Amino acid sequence: MELHEECGVFGVYSRSRKDLAGLSYGALYALQHRGQESAGIALNDDGVFTVCKDTGLVSEVFSSDRLEALGEGNIAVGHVRYSTTGTDSRKNAQPLHINHFKGQMVLAHNGNLTNAFGLRRELENMGAVFHTTSDTEVIAYVIVQERRSAVSIEAAVSAAMYRLDGAYSMVISSPTKLIAVRDPHGFRPLCMGRLPNDETVFASETCALDAIGAEFIRDIEPGEIVTVSKDGIQSDTAHCGRTERNLCVFEYIYFSRPDSVIDGNSVHLARQRAGEFLAEEHPVDADIVVGVPDSRIDAAIGFSRKSGIPYGIGFIKNKYIGRTFISPEQKQREREVRIKLNPLRSTVGGKRVVLIDDSIVRGTTSRHIVSLLRKAGAKEIHMRISAPPFVAACYYGTDIDNSDNLIANHLSVSEIAEMIGADTLGYLSEEHLLHIIENNKGLCTACFDENYPTRIPSHSDKSHFEYRIHEIDGRA
Repeated sequence: MELHEECGVFGVYSRSRKDLAGLSYGALYALQHRGQESAGIALNDDGVFTVCKDTGLVSEVFSSDRLEALGEGNIAVGHVRYSTTGTDSRKNAQPLHINHFKGQMVLAHNGNLTNAFGLRRELENMGAVFHTTSDTEVIAYVIVQERRSAVSIEAAVSAAMYRLDGAYSMVISSPTKLIAVRDPHGFRPLCMGRLPNDETVFASETCALDAIGAEFIRDIEPGEIVTVSKDGIQSDTAHCGRTERNLCVFEYIYFSRPDSVIDGNSVHLARQRAGEFLAEEHPVDADIVVGVPDSRIDAAIGFSRKSGIPYGIGFIKNKYIGRTFISPEQKQREREVRIKLNPLRSTVGGKRVVLIDDSIVRGTTSRHIVSLLRKAGAKEIHMRISAPPFVAACYYGTDIDNSDNLIANHLSVSEIAEMIGADTLGYLSEEHLLHIIENNKGLCTACFDENYPTRIPSHSDKSHFEYRIHEIDGRA
């Protein structure tokens, strides 16, 4: 309940001028769950770029007047953001628009570079001036630097990939091309679709394709660069197979929408299997199974089906408030939980309740949810978590940058249960975690086992670029 997600990207290429802003709006709305801090759309009208972006939800950033002001175009790039590097200020909103000596470029990025600090320091020593505090601008500078000698923008992207470490799924527009690229590990999802009029689209999740009536074609392979232009669609697989696949397992557990299909696996079914495995591992005598809305409902249904304990709606969710973790302060998060969730006394009153959630990070939010059920009359509360305990920081786009903040590193399972007020507590095992999907091509589980697919960065705080600015200002 306390996890932060990363970002969502979208891109569309049309052979004629159309209202791509409206199309992008629909896709970004479907991806809103991936980031609620800012949103943006860049429209390319035959090489003339118009960008609209700001802090807030998609519906808040894009009024009908703003969408109309974007006009028509043949390429569009969209983005919704949660800040995993850099603060949530307007200057860090995406897509990022760059003017360089060979033209213009807009870039939308989902993920987190593990070598951003070193690259930025290297670029600054060469005279680069940064206007944001996110790692996306670092990526843009590296691409522009490689563009000096590259024969094309896609060749520059390919050269840049040898210098970029970590997670990045991106959509990029030059004046004439739309490019989609996924890092060699495939940490974050990216897929390609087609509209009925043969327009090509890219999105972080298939739910965005469904929202705009696009047909799913395929996933972008880890390390692949796909370029769309007047000459058609071209794929560069030079970076494919360089490393093992390491899709973030939390795309299935929490981040992605349940109606999405990620790398050939249904998110909905993966969560149900997690619940079934939980019922096998941690059986309990109870009267009802409830899930914390929304992503935990599928796991709760799976637990109910396997255990034979009836499933019930235990909470009513206020649909008009964003995910609780978008608030930086814990007290504010707790206030938002009270506003967001209200237990149903008619469901849980006098009952032995199995409560399904997907994670316990610090424990404070879980304690509050358990307290809500107690006040609603629950006789017993048996908490079950559809993932193993968090023991390590994540450097690839999940906002867990310090293992010291993780409750599992300080308390035993029974002690955590006591701290949050639950009668019993059970986590999904790492063994079963790897079997929640049928087609396991490779998953990153480093936050559970510390087996990192890349080198661990020396600077992991998402605000480290802000800290550097303060230090420079202090010496001036």
